[in-house]
Amino acid sequence: MSSPAPDFRSAEPSHTTGVFNYFNYYTEIEEYFWQKRGAHLLVSPLDWAIVETWQKAGIPLTAVLKGIDRAFESWSRSRRGASGKQLKSLAYCVDAVLEAAEEAAEAAAGSGPEMQRPPAGESFSREELRKYFQRNSARLRAAAEKHRTQHAALATRFDETARRLDESLVLLDSPGTLDLEDLERRLTVFEEKLSAAVSSDADEHTLLSVRREMDRSLAPYRRRMSADQLAQLERQYIQKRLFEFFGVPRLSLFYLT
Repeated sequence: MSSPAPDFRSAEPSHTTGVFNYFNYYTEIEEYFWQKRGAHLLVSPLDWAIVETWQKAGIPLTAVLKGIDRAFESWSRSRRGASGKQLKSLAYCVDAVLEAAEEAAEAAAGSGPEMQRPPAGESFSREELRKYFQRNSARLRAAAEKHRTQHAALATRFDETARRLDESLVLLDSPGTLDLEDLERRLTVFEEKLSAAVSSDADEHTLLSVRREMDRSLAPYRRRMSADQLAQLERQYIQKRLFEFFGVPRLSLFYLT
């Protein structure tokens, strides 16, 4: 069992643009991974789940990119890399990313006041946010109609979440700088309730199918991950696939980009 994870947020450095943009986290990692592979390929559900675990753990973007670099260097020295095989998944990078994050946290220890994430007030225009809320609200209502007969309670939750999104639009008209971090907290609460609802309502066949798919995807990488890492990754993977199964959108601003 691995030791408790350090607080990576305290080691969060600036990104090369001068600002660490929390909401571009996935896009930056995706594009960097593509560059290292030399191929613009679709990122798998497993890779999505891995990035989500890094984001939720507060691992700095620079640590993720450094870890990816190290993983590719290790791959190139391996027998598979020497034979010309490509590194296919971010799962191979998990150990290297965690190592880089721990180094960043250790380097930041005792180095002075904690670096705060800069305000994200200019990350998105209010019109972008309005369209994002409205699009997700419409998708939730469509999912409610689709599943109302067989999943009545779940459809009610979808409708309720859509209403809460509609009600949140008034926040976009508030004067002054928009507090995106507080808005993100609100969306996280909505999404957590949706996640609990779909997990509770999914039938045995659906859950079994998702778990079989997950086990196949994770099989080559299980030895490289601790029990804690696997447990968190499995939760993220199952949530993503159940949302897709029921046609439910992710609500976090993390997905707007």
